[in-house]
Amino acid sequence: MATTHLDKSKMPVCSQSRCLEDQKILLLKLKVEFRFDPLASRKLVIWNENEDEDCCSWDGVECDGAGHVISLELDNESIYAGLENSTSLFSLQYLERLNLAFNNFNNIQIPSRLYNFTKLTHLNLSETGFVGQIPVELSSMRRLVSLDLSNMYTGNQPLKLENPDLKRLVQNLTKLRELNLDGVVIAAHGRNWSRILSSFLPNLRVLSLRQCYLLGPIDSSLSQLHSLEVLRLDLNNLSTTVPDLFVNFSKLTTLSLGGCSLRGLFPSKIFQVPTLQNLDLSYNFLLSGTLPQFQLTRSLRIMVLSSTNFSDSLPDSISNLKMLSRIELNNCKFSGKIPSTITELTELIYLDLSDNNFTGLIPQYPMLKKLTYIDLSRNRLTGSLPSAHFEALSNLEYINFGHNLLNGNLPSALFVLPSLQKLLLSNNQFDGQIEEIPNPPASQIKELDLRSNNLQGQIPKVSRATAALNLSVLDLSANQLKGKIPTWIWEINNRSLTDLNLSFNQLTSFEKPYSIHSLTILTVLDLSFNQLHGELPIPPPSSAYLDYSNNNFNSSIPADIGTYTSRASYLSLSNNSFTGVIPTSFCMAYYLLVLDLSNNALNGSIPSCLTENSGGYLGVLNIRRNRLSGNIPDSFSIGCRLKTLDLSHNSLTGNFPGSLVNCPLLDVVNIGYNRVEGTFPCMFMNTNLRVLVLRSNRFHGELQCPGAIQEWPKLQIIDISVNNFTGDLSPSYFLNWKGMKDFNYDGNEGHKGLRFDFLKLNEFYYRDMVTLTIKGLDMELKKISIVFTHIDFSRNKLKGKIPDSIGHLKSLYLLNLSSNAFTQTIPATIGNLKQLGSLNLSMNRLTGKIPGELASLTFLSFLNLSFNKLSGSIPLGRQLQTFSADSYEGNAGLCGFPLNISCNSNKMDGVPPMKFENGHFQKKTEIDLDYIFAALGYGTGLGISVLLLLFCPNWRERYFDEVDKILVKIFHKQRGRNRRIGAGVPRNQIRRL
Repeated sequence: MATTHLDKSKMPVCSQSRCLEDQKILLLKLKVEFRFDPLASRKLVIWNENEDEDCCSWDGVECDGAGHVISLELDNESIYAGLENSTSLFSLQYLERLNLAFNNFNNIQIPSRLYNFTKLTHLNLSETGFVGQIPVELSSMRRLVSLDLSNMYTGNQPLKLENPDLKRLVQNLTKLRELNLDGVVIAAHGRNWSRILSSFLPNLRVLSLRQCYLLGPIDSSLSQLHSLEVLRLDLNNLSTTVPDLFVNFSKLTTLSLGGCSLRGLFPSKIFQVPTLQNLDLSYNFLLSGTLPQFQLTRSLRIMVLSSTNFSDSLPDSISNLKMLSRIELNNCKFSGKIPSTITELTELIYLDLSDNNFTGLIPQYPMLKKLTYIDLSRNRLTGSLPSAHFEALSNLEYINFGHNLLNGNLPSALFVLPSLQKLLLSNNQFDGQIEEIPNPPASQIKELDLRSNNLQGQIPKVSRATAALNLSVLDLSANQLKGKIPTWIWEINNRSLTDLNLSFNQLTSFEKPYSIHSLTILTVLDLSFNQLHGELPIPPPSSAYLDYSNNNFNSSIPADIGTYTSRASYLSLSNNSFTGVIPTSFCMAYYLLVLDLSNNALNGSIPSCLTENSGGYLGVLNIRRNRLSGNIPDSFSIGCRLKTLDLSHNSLTGNFPGSLVNCPLLDVVNIGYNRVEGTFPCMFMNTNLRVLVLRSNRFHGELQCPGAIQEWPKLQIIDISVNNFTGDLSPSYFLNWKGMKDFNYDGNEGHKGLRFDFLKLNEFYYRDMVTLTIKGLDMELKKISIVFTHIDFSRNKLKGKIPDSIGHLKSLYLLNLSSNAFTQTIPATIGNLKQLGSLNLSMNRLTGKIPGELASLTFLSFLNLSFNKLSGSIPLGRQLQTFSADSYEGNAGLCGFPLNISCNSNKMDGVPPMKFENGHFQKKTEIDLDYIFAALGYGTGLGISVLLLLFCPNWRERYFDEVDKILVKIFHKQRGRNRRIGAGVPRNQIRRL
């Protein structure tokens, strides 16, 4: 924060005498008029009426030789009212300095009566909660030397300079040496504000205009401010290059241009300004440059270039910056080795080189005895970490070497650095066993993150002084740890552990005695993907996130589990072998957002209270793949917040619950593979539903909803196959299925898949999955990409013509209408579905010719038109001849390749797939479904990749995200590619990763 604090050492020293009685009376009256918090005040609260007290000696008060009050320093006094109606303050006519910074006057305007202070030279009203127009009367305070009206962090509304504008405010303030207007809305163009300041304020030494809505460019007139020492223009949309004029500021000590949308090449000469101490260019993503060869200097202390486009290597001459205490070069494009000369910067306190492309070994830092913070994460650093690197760094508080290629054993010296609080070494290749902490009382570590390495053996025992450990976060996930979870974890100092993640290991049991529930402040407990067995351990009642999934627990769920999960937001017991009924005590967990009991052996019925309490916070209820029976409770309450309901693969009966109409936020409804009855759920039309699966139930009736337009704004997957739906589909049936018409690609969100972000601050989310039948196989999408679209109406009793409106679904990828009673011809509009990858119209009563438009579906990788009444020749092209004869069998009137039936015409009918011609492959362009299934986690023979998917969570996450990004981009661009297909393009497919 850049605010002006009055430096009394630079002001004339006044020989103080006892304050005059009238001055004391005014100050005591001011204390009464000001409303402040006496518990937070350090000055006003001790002013008193004692006759012997000299008010000139009171904290915050300074007097001149005659006893007049000339300075009031009342910053940070928790004053919140009384200024606007004060009479005593404005009666202090000799006041020269007034500081009310960091109070909160609750959105009032700056009092115009300030102009009464005709002798005022220093005015500081920064961060005081003032709003609205800055009063014109301030422009008459001609003696002002320092003015600070910064308002970046307090106030619901901004301060403004409209009338008066910047020119009118400063044109009379020619003596100003310091001007701080951070957060004040000025909204002026570069040429205007630059020229105004250089014209009227020639003596400026400090200029701070952060987040003032200024526009570029930076005008050359600014160079006329020859005395400028500090310039801060951060968080303005200057959108310009950096001019060379800054090189000419001979007294410049601070240049801060962070977040200004600067672009182009940064003038390297600015680094060499001899007086420059602080340089901040951060968050200018298009600003490029390299570091120069530095000359020996003792001026530069802070260099911040984070989140810019600076590149190349760090020069060895960086060691010439002898006074450098802070280096922030994170999230740039630096490469090469980290120069060993950096260890000569003996004043260095803070070093952040994360998110670059540095390679090689980590240098030793024995000389950096003042270093408190070092972050080298997300580079490509290699080698081991010898203990000798760190033994002398007694002040080091933070180490982050995560996401590199470091290997070898973990150095024991790290665990006993006397000041170290955070040690983050995740996503490397460290191996061997974790050594026992040699001296627990000496360890100050609060956060230890060793996830995603190759650590083996057992979690070490802490034989002595366990109570002295201060750990609050422990993450050992995604390693190869075996054996028991030791007791000491539950006995850490004052039960201080808040986050514990031991997931993705090979842990088998708990060392006894154990008492997880004794961790009274544990918030996150993740034991998933281990080999834990036996009874479910009672969770701590403080937990917000509980994940016991993917283990071998084989007991019943404790009947009173709801008592211990009353504060939980997420609870997953999925993929175990739990038996028995679902405890009704779950309904006591009112704050649950996600409850996942899927893939167990639970029986009995669904507790009705789970749906009756759906008006609470529950967003995901997943009980798929159990042995549940009985009716689905029809008691979903008004205000229901469910986004995902998955009851599939059970033995549920009865009618489909109409009370789901009370759940308008639903994204996913999956009732598949049960024995549920009912008609088509028209209640979901005109909602945000994305996935509807009713497969293999006993639904019946027509799909047309009487008297309603079939509008589905976001529906992307619908599977109603293997039911008893009947009737015709109207010609306009698919006309308003907007979710499959066009996909608007969002580069930031498009690859994430369908998910429920339930703890956004901690980036926890629940990822939906669904089982679909494709190519006759049940395949489970572990991640539902938002570009994946699917319609399956197969194995019903639908009849009549397939609506031409199907051709409007231009983002559709899989279409299965097989095993119905559709008649008439195949709609030629299917040829509009340029992203269609699978088409199954088999086992119907379709007649006529195969439309020639189908030959243009160059994305198609699966086709089945068998067992209809189609006739005529199979259209020639790049696509239809590439499928086997099985795709066309059972159509007595069809002829032409690939069938061995001649069409008896002069035209060629046995034409094989087109071959290499004119420099291009003339054959179908496709994304093979097998590749897509592999990418989406179907597990269709991926070999070693399957092992990585199963046992390397970080690899799996990157894998899925990258595949989704590819899918999104290919689907998004496919239409453009198809426009160019006539020129011949190579086959387009996703390779196996």
